[in-house]
Amino acid sequence: MMSRKRPVVGVIGNAALLNETYHVHAGASMISAAVADVSGAMPLLIPADPRFVSVEELMAVCDGFLLTGGRPNVHAEEYGEEHTEAHGAHDRARDAITLPLVRACVERGQPFLGVCRGFQEVNVALGGSLYPEIRDLPGRMNHRMPPDGTLEEKFALRHMVTFTEGGPFHRLMGAQQVMTNTLHGQGIKTPGRRIVIDGHAPDGTPEAIYVKDAPGFTLAVQWHPEYNAANDPVSRPLFAAFGEAVRDWASVNA
Repeated sequence: MMSRKRPVVGVIGNAALLNETYHVHAGASMISAAVADVSGAMPLLIPADPRFVSVEELMAVCDGFLLTGGRPNVHAEEYGEEHTEAHGAHDRARDAITLPLVRACVERGQPFLGVCRGFQEVNVALGGSLYPEIRDLPGRMNHRMPPDGTLEEKFALRHMVTFTEGGPFHRLMGAQQVMTNTLHGQGIKTPGRRIVIDGHAPDGTPEAIYVKDAPGFTLAVQWHPEYNAANDPVSRPLFAAFGEAVRDWASVNA
């Protein structure tokens, strides 16, 4: 007897260089583990480049999307600013896929979960802007990944996030304050249309958002919940809720 087919989550891949020679699209194994083990879906790595895929094709093949983190940033021109050295590395090919994909998913109700760069993509896709370097702002802490140490040390819990009382993240987590890791340099400057900031770090940096009145799952977080997702009390409910949304979408749109 065949087992029930799992829903498919498209995992946005990042351009990378393998062995300093081969151009590849890569995805972290911890992302695949979180999608498979906690969300209960099949992860499918997407080459985020319009030369290879289209938004329409992706939405037809996948039931939901995981907008991953990545070292390159959303290009500043995507939110109406001049790109400078302070804005860091960028990936225009990924921008060309993810930004229209977010808008299409919001309109259609197809679920997505945004993580780090993915969080920023959701904001920019709906007309928001970003600060190029949070740690340079008065009163802000350094949210970047520690440059040295083990993987456990890099992904260690480093600050509190406080959610809006009664908001979707508070209801999902069962707590108004949680501890998270932090591995990002940029952050939200102005929120996009219908973007609701539902969680903040102690220094005021936005950490959790959703799209107001969207028909589907649109949660996004600035931290990296994929690390130790099966055991972390904050990550597990987030990926579980995403998985439920993806299954619901798949069942209705089979």
